[in-house]
Amino acid sequence: MEHLKAFDDEINAFLDNMFGPRDSRVRGWFMLDSYLPTFFLTVMYLLSIWLGNKYMKNRPALSLRGILTLYNLGITLLSAYMLAELILSTWEGGYNLQCQDLTSAGEADIRVARVLWWYYFSKSVEFLDTIFFVLRKKTSQITFLHVYHHASMFNIWWCVLNWIPCGQSFFGPTLNSFIHILMYSYYGLSVFPSMHKYLWWKKYLTQAQLVQFVLTITHTMSAVVKPCGFPFGCLIFQSSYMLTLVILFLNFYVQTYRKKPMKKDVQEPPAGKEVKNGFSKAYFSAANGVMNKKAQ
Repeated sequence: MEHLKAFDDEINAFLDNMFGPRDSRVRGWFMLDSYLPTFFLTVMYLLSIWLGNKYMKNRPALSLRGILTLYNLGITLLSAYMLAELILSTWEGGYNLQCQDLTSAGEADIRVARVLWWYYFSKSVEFLDTIFFVLRKKTSQITFLHVYHHASMFNIWWCVLNWIPCGQSFFGPTLNSFIHILMYSYYGLSVFPSMHKYLWWKKYLTQAQLVQFVLTITHTMSAVVKPCGFPFGCLIFQSSYMLTLVILFLNFYVQTYRKKPMKKDVQEPPAGKEVKNGFSKAYFSAANGVMNKKAQ
């Protein structure tokens, strides 16, 4: 334990030296004072993918229909709560849409920070997206995009909560919570075959995600054009990270919806790019893959 404590102290000292003093308003909040819980959960997540695939290799895929229904409902409700609370708290604080600093809104800033803590914590819960892939043997959907998105978001938001837990940080989670309401509602409904005829809007979820990323970059860069005291380095980092997501999701979108088969008599697209009802199952590489062949 002494070695672990020393290691924890070294990591925290390194981070404090790199990013400067942490925001005192979130000190003592669950999982924030030390980076180790976030780091170890991420390592366990990555190991579970490798070990889980080896464990399931010679075992039948699990259905998990009931668990997936409850899981998607839970994420949908949590996303709805975060969306409503972010809208109400930023309205209460009179947040400036173009650029909002970290201190001027008083108690409203604390309210925003509390919601963003739930947003950070939800990223650890969403590791289950990948675990369900593994247990259902949907290994083709565990792509670089999927793992990169899940692992990086959890770690990035640990940093956000410690150094910039409110202000300009509110915008991305507000959009993402709305998108997740749509996404996880869709995944939950898709478990029931009788609902498939109503799920014609699959393709537009991908478009909505791309719009979300572009809007977040635009909002972030607006604070560069008209500064308000929000850390410049954080704005540049967030814009750069979101740009990587735009590139990855745009590549997926082009591969899925724009490429035409070379021959008219092609019966099935290549593995990993199967398109059913206008929506590629490769899309689920960034989600939780509740659509299986039996459900479809």
